[in-house]
Amino acid sequence: MNNHVLLEMRGIIKEFPGVKALKSVNFSLAAGEIHALLGENGAGKSTLMKILSGVYQKDAGEIVLNGQTIEITGPRQAQELGIGIIHQELNLVPELTVMENIFLGREPLRALGFVDWKTMREQAAQVLARLCSDISPDTVVSELSIGEQQMVEIAKALSYETKILIMDEPTAALTGRETEHLFGIIRQLAAGGVGIVYISHRMEELFALSSKITVMRDGAYIGTVNTTEATFDQLVKMMVGREMTARFPKEAASLGAEVLRVEGLSRQGVLDNVTFSVHAGEVVGVAGLMGAGRTEMARAVFGADPVDSGTINVAGKPTTIKTPADAIRAGIGLITEDRKHQGLILSLSVGENISLAALDTVSSQTFVSSKAEAGIVNSQIDRLRIRTPGAAALVKNLSGGNQQKVVIAKWLSTSPKVLIMDEPTRGVDVGAKAEIYQIMNMLTAAGVGILMISSELPEVLGMSDRVLVMHQGRILADMPVAVATQEKIMAYAAGGE
Repeated sequence: MNNHVLLEMRGIIKEFPGVKALKSVNFSLAAGEIHALLGENGAGKSTLMKILSGVYQKDAGEIVLNGQTIEITGPRQAQELGIGIIHQELNLVPELTVMENIFLGREPLRALGFVDWKTMREQAAQVLARLCSDISPDTVVSELSIGEQQMVEIAKALSYETKILIMDEPTAALTGRETEHLFGIIRQLAAGGVGIVYISHRMEELFALSSKITVMRDGAYIGTVNTTEATFDQLVKMMVGREMTARFPKEAASLGAEVLRVEGLSRQGVLDNVTFSVHAGEVVGVAGLMGAGRTEMARAVFGADPVDSGTINVAGKPTTIKTPADAIRAGIGLITEDRKHQGLILSLSVGENISLAALDTVSSQTFVSSKAEAGIVNSQIDRLRIRTPGAAALVKNLSGGNQQKVVIAKWLSTSPKVLIMDEPTRGVDVGAKAEIYQIMNMLTAAGVGILMISSELPEVLGMSDRVLVMHQGRILADMPVAVATQEKIMAYAAGGE
């Protein structure tokens, strides 16, 4: 590893109105090093990296690149200095093709200023091939899954002559094989002398990838440790300032009657004879690689996508579910994997988002009862300990963990019998994850059946009573968590019997 110091950030201070976002933070990065940046949401990680990538300007402090003190005045200058960033929020133009997104604003040109499409296609294909991706350069981005869009974002960053690559939650939407591909790319870049700053809430990734971990808390630098010498508990204590009792605080709930039975659910090319059940008080985890059909199964059960055949029973009664409204009336809720686009209306308040699915219960035909609505909203804010200035605050201004709690509150206000949770802790920090797990315990204790889809195998094993494994639209395994292992799940997920 080429380990000369590539970057030093010294005493970085940044204030926003009423908030001291960074309090004299230090950070250094060597060439060829994979350096993880860890902290809860709001710790200041993204703010620090936005200063490095030119999105924000620092108020005080010094940035030294290759021994030279520099001022970074904007994103274009950061790119010219060889600093690339992959933001957690995807930054693509949905209506353009993959290659147009990769080379946006710097398209290869022919004579007279015309775009050289052939060269652009070839160069895009080369960078996608480095990612072991079979995405076509000509595909329109809006037709790609979130995971594939994330790959395009990474390809875009790699297409620059990058010396420092900042990755903010790059695998949040990727599963199994894609994540392994990405890790291979990251190691290959580091071996070539690129310094990588890696931000992730997934501890397994940090231990698997990084050589150093720097922890931030409340805008301050807490410390840097060598990954090989660090422990999970030590890092969590540095992050949250206190001991966490258990990583997966699963409480055994007594299982009741069957609340959901799905039989023979099929849709040409998507779902193949899907059959399973969920009992009151049970958490059924659903594992599988990207493209296995997990989300498609959830959407079909919820009436968001049509099916060709199959039956659904809720609480022992045959139920016809053609639309989400049918599912809600039957007592099913769905927490979608993409909370920003499908779970929340970002322009509305916390309260309006919470009462959205329960308008039937707080209105008389045409008018919403403000009193009834406020009762539901305030009880959910208290019950789930949602940190918000109030019910009228805009939901877009909350942290990821609190936004996710608003989505959960929206469904709890419908008093569901079954709650489908698709990637319930994606993009939320360790503290918020623990709170979401406790909410799941509270629900199962109250007799709600939970179907939890997760790409994080430790989460599936830590929070489920039973595990379903999907492959190509089929359920290949249905086993008690007591006999499930990561190896067994991955073998089924890859199509083994």
